[in-house]
Amino acid sequence: MLFRYQNLLPAMDSATPFPAENLTTTTTREFKHHVVMFPFMAQGHIIPFLELAKLLAKRTGFAITIANTPLNIRSLRPEIDSTGAGLDIRLAELPFSTAGHGLPPQTENTDFLPYNLFFPFLQASEQLEPHFERLICRICQEDGGRLPLCIISDMAFGWTLDVGNRLGIPRIQFCTAGAYGTSVYYSLWTHLPHNQTHADDFVLPDMPHVTLQRSQLPTNIKMATGSDPWSLFMNRQISRNVRSWGSICNTFEQLEHSSLQHMRKSTGRPVWAVGPILPSSLLSSSPSNTKLDSDFLLRGKQTEAKSARACLQWLDSQAPSTVLYVSFGSQNSISLSNMKALALGLESSQQPFIWVVRPPVEAPLNSELSAEFLSDGFEERVKEKKLGLLIRKWAPQLLILSHPSTGGFLSHCGWNSVLESLSQGIPIIGWPMAGDQFTNSKVLEEEMEVCIEMWRGKEGELKPETVERTVRMVMKEEKGNRLRQRAAEIREAALKAVSEDKNGEKKGSSVCAVDDMIRELTVGYQC
Repeated sequence: MLFRYQNLLPAMDSATPFPAENLTTTTTREFKHHVVMFPFMAQGHIIPFLELAKLLAKRTGFAITIANTPLNIRSLRPEIDSTGAGLDIRLAELPFSTAGHGLPPQTENTDFLPYNLFFPFLQASEQLEPHFERLICRICQEDGGRLPLCIISDMAFGWTLDVGNRLGIPRIQFCTAGAYGTSVYYSLWTHLPHNQTHADDFVLPDMPHVTLQRSQLPTNIKMATGSDPWSLFMNRQISRNVRSWGSICNTFEQLEHSSLQHMRKSTGRPVWAVGPILPSSLLSSSPSNTKLDSDFLLRGKQTEAKSARACLQWLDSQAPSTVLYVSFGSQNSISLSNMKALALGLESSQQPFIWVVRPPVEAPLNSELSAEFLSDGFEERVKEKKLGLLIRKWAPQLLILSHPSTGGFLSHCGWNSVLESLSQGIPIIGWPMAGDQFTNSKVLEEEMEVCIEMWRGKEGELKPETVERTVRMVMKEEKGNRLRQRAAEIREAALKAVSEDKNGEKKGSSVCAVDDMIRELTVGYQC
């Protein structure tokens, strides 16, 4: 299954050469292996790719090039400068045009992109293929004719397998979702089992132990026919992903062993569980004292630093494990009626909370939060009682989850948020809204036993009483204590998975997986 590198480089297109200034390199004649990484243009994908790049560069000393569109590269540069110091991580810009896809100018990231434009954005991303191939050729020239060791690219970029095959370079897909979520997602798109029955519940044909409900289907899958544009795009990517040289999963063996084994069996390819891929300061062995250092917390934009300081000051005034953190990620919001119900339920629970509030789905894109979106006088009341802290749009999530005062997380169940929460032993109240969030919530509640799902999707009328009852159950009752105990056990397993070989202890499973992947890639490397 290993590729042997031959002289397979295509001729460079001299009419449209890849700009040398777009590739930041080090000038050295010393040979080192080179890995090219390509995340999808969304923060929930770019962030774990960056952490994986730092992990690989730190562990191997390899050169790592992260490719993306210009605006995303510009936002990554300060992050590399501040947290990647001493590591050979390079950034490469790929030209990206939205013309002909009905997208606003300079749309290069899905954050704040309305749902109706998400698919045109995916279609536009396929135009990156020739630019990406020219980048690989350029890197080869810079490295004295040596091809990169491998391409690690996003699940949404299955077409990078074709680039790798043309050049003789192994392509590895990086699953930024969990193994369970990835497996279920692929099964749904491949078989569309819900179209074979009128029942609300249905079984996945290649995962007969999994029963889903129609309300757990993302809208694009619920409406899919197999010949619609969404289906055609997803099947193009999935068919390539499962034929790739291997897969990297942002999870760890003890957390998702059965799902990882399913992926290995169904693809016949290696699957390396190398997670949780998180900042090392989140994986401290002392949870009660875990605080991210001030440089990490407070760097960046002045408004973000101000928000971080306000959170820290407020959290320091609360008792241990009493604060409920409420956030639905960077791309999700809820209806106006459900926002008001959530506000009233949080207030009635009398449980301290931090809520990252964004305008409801009915509000215009990028609008500011208005008091009318919440119940009358809500913000003033909770501020006066010191019951809650409301944050507009952005919050320092790692700081909040790692603080000793935080005891629960009301979350959309995006996989990055799940790992960040469990790495701190924090149980979850689930409110999934899109994508793999539905299956994440399901596995968290039914198999991992660290979650209670409070609501599902963006439709329906949430009652304040449901919020109050669920919050009290997780934060104050015996059920919540069991969830917290289980979350603490998963935290310990996560720490063990990423532990290094020291004091006579064996390396953790995720460290071993990284070493195994590198060994497989380099064992027969030929220049």
